[in-house]
Parts: sequence; C-alpha cells; structure tokens
Amino acid sequence: MFGNNLNSTLIQDLDRLENRLREIPLEPGVYFLRDQNGEILYIGKSKKLRSRVRSYFRPSQPLSPRIALMVRQVTEIEFIVTDTEAESLALEANLIKQHQPHFNTLLKDDKKYPYICITWSETYPRIFITRKRSINNQKDRYYGPYVDTRLLRHTLHLIKRTFPLRQRPQPLFKDRPCLNYDIGRCPGVCQKLISPQDYRETLQKVAMIFQGRTGELLEKLATKMLEASENLDFEQAATIRDQIRGLQALNTDQKVSLPDDTVSRDAIALAKDEQHCCIQLFQVRSGRLVGRLGFFADSQSANEGEILQKVLEEHYLSVEGVEIPSEILLPCELPEGEVLAGWLREKKGRKVELTVPQRQSKADLLAMVEKNALYELEKTKRSADRDLQSLQDLAVILDLPALPHRIEGYDISHIQGSNAVASGVVFIDGVAANQHYR
Repeated sequence: MFGNNLNSTLIQDLDRLENRLREIPLEPGVYFLRDQNGEILYIGKSKKLRSRVRSYFRPSQPLSPRIALMVRQVTEIEFIVTDTEAESLALEANLIKQHQPHFNTLLKDDKKYPYICITWSETYPRIFITRKRSINNQKDRYYGPYVDTRLLRHTLHLIKRTFPLRQRPQPLFKDRPCLNYDIGRCPGVCQKLISPQDYRETLQKVAMIFQGRTGELLEKLATKMLEASENLDFEQAATIRDQIRGLQALNTDQKVSLPDDTVSRDAIALAKDEQHCCIQLFQVRSGRLVGRLGFFADSQSANEGEILQKVLEEHYLSVEGVEIPSEILLPCELPEGEVLAGWLREKKGRKVELTVPQRQSKADLLAMVEKNALYELEKTKRSADRDLQSLQDLAVILDLPALPHRIEGYDISHIQGSNAVASGVVFIDGVAANQHYR
C-alpha cells in the first residue's frame, strides 16, 4: 500500500497520478479509491490492478456520469495484492460489506421484497419473514429476497404445521408451555423441553427447503422413516411420514414443472429503463421452480453485464456452497465471468458453468425470467409515478419552490411533562427510508 498527504485530486496532478499508477502491479487484487478526507469512495477488483485503475483516468475511456463524478474526487489510490482472481473477488465483497463505500451502492434495498431469516446466533433459533437484512451477526442466515410474499407466507405456515417449531417470539406463560406444545406444533422451546441440539437439527431440515434441497431432504426423511420402522418405533415413523407428506404437498403447491429434471440451475435476467433496473433470478432444482428472487439496481451506474455480475456476486456471497447450482443461465456474457466461475467453483467444490443458452429449452426458461423482470419493471415505474405525483401535490399545497427530496416527521409524547419519548420518520423522494427512522 502507499499514501500521500496531498489534498489535490489526481486528475489535477498528472505527474503524481502517473507515479501512483506505476507503483500498482500487474497482478490480481483489490484497489481502493479515496477522497481528500481519506474516505473510501470505491472498492474494486481486477486480475490486472494497474490496467484496471488506469482505465478510470484515460481521456478516451467512456465513463458513466456517476463514475466520472467519482474520478474527479480521487486523491489517493491503495491496493491489496492477492494470489488468485477468486481471492480478489471474495476480498472485494467482504471489504465492500465492511466499509460500504458510496459509489459501490449499485444494488438498491428498498425493503420491497422479504427474506426468510433463521437466527442461528440464538440458542433456540427463530425463523421468520423480514424485509430488513441485518449484517450485524454473521451467524444468522437470510434466504431471498422472495418476490411472491403471499406464497412465502404460505410456505412458512405449512412448514410450521409440518415440523415442530417455536410458534411465538415470546412465551405465553412463565411456568408452562402453551397449547401449541400439547397439539405437537411446538417442542416446548419456552420451557426448554427440547435440547438446543435437537431443536437445531429440526431447523437444519427446514433450512434445506429454502436452500432448494427439498428432494435431498425427502430422501433423508425416507431413510429415517425406514430405520424407525425396522426398530419398531412406529410412532416416530408415523411422525416422519407426516413430514414427508407435508413436504410433498409443498412441492405440489409451490413448484412449476420445467423440462430436464436432472439439473439444478439458476437463470437470471433483467429489464431496465433510464432510471430503474429490475433483476429476476429463478432457482430451478430437479426440474422444478423452487424460488423466484428479485433485486433492484441503479440503471445508470453500470451496463447490463456489470449489473448482473454484481447481483450474482452479492447473492452467492451470502449462500452456502451446497446452495450454488451447477449451471447459471445468463442473457449476456459477464465482464469478469471467468473470475466469478472460479470463485463459485472454489466455494461449491465443483465446477459451475456460466452459460448464455443457445438450446431452445434453456432459452425459453431465460425468456420467461426476462418477461417477469419486465413486468416487475412496469410495476416499479407505476409506483414511482405515484410517488412523484404525491410529491408534486405536496409541493403545490405547501407552496414549495421545488419538489421535496427529504421529508422528516417527529412526534414527542409525554405523561404530564415527564417520561418524554420522541420518534422520527424519514421519507426520501416520497419513499419511506426505514433505515433513518429514530
């Protein structure tokens, strides 16, 4: 690494810029672009660091308005060399998560799509639906974001009927379990009537469903049912039988059959206009659609391939190796597809193919994903138009010179002058910004 105390930007001091670029090696690694205050503007990766960083400062290099604005603020460049390109990808993802630089915010999180969360950090983990993905505890696992909220709630409801799980976030009684324990819906977590280890084993089975491994789970349950029957433990065998039936009902209710039932694959596509970009990722396991995930991005910040690359990197960074499929279908080539494929191969332990499909069946699947992304884009545009109309009406009512960008509202309550409690809400461009609520 290297540093300098000068505050002038690099494009204003070409000699210093050239010296910095010469010090950067032609090796794989991660680079940092900093402003005059030492704040990280952007974190990136490349298989050839010097070439990648130099591309930002070439007069002939076309840059998006957003990246051009960033380059005008760069006063220092730092780097970390890695042994392989796959290592640079993993390091970049972790550093972005840690520092959250402003110009790395390609993907938007507007709380539109929900996740399933399993709190493995707790002694008796909870499972619930949430629209806020926290990064405070690395042990907790999030699955999603899922596009169909109604279907997700139905899935979780059916799972809680099939497997004995804690049904309440807080105990109903202090010294005894509630009715859910008596009817077999809950193993008595509130009174610790089941050991943490046994309860986690049950929840690991549930996690396999959201990992797209329902078929593997059914095979394991069938084996355990046979073992219980051979040991004359017919009550346990009957319990497992009911779980198998519940999972089979889940398959019937939630999966759409697709051709080729031997391959697990993901298919990703996007639709965008001048402002919005909606990405859809379909998860196909054993020929059936088991999950439909949705993402949003800033359409002006990158081209189609770069957006898809970043979505895939962030998505697979947060999943376990067993969840990564053997094939990923793409509508176009990725700018660093080989690096991504190598990283996925290391994480999964097996080869992962990134394919732009030519065969009819795969092309049809990708067309279906793109069609759904287009519908989601139209829905997003309608919502944005409604927000804009509301802001325009508000500006007229309040006689504002321009549309309000940020709206804050506060409320203070008290009991006869004591025990004061205050709360604040924030809206940015007409959309609730929950992360700024206080």
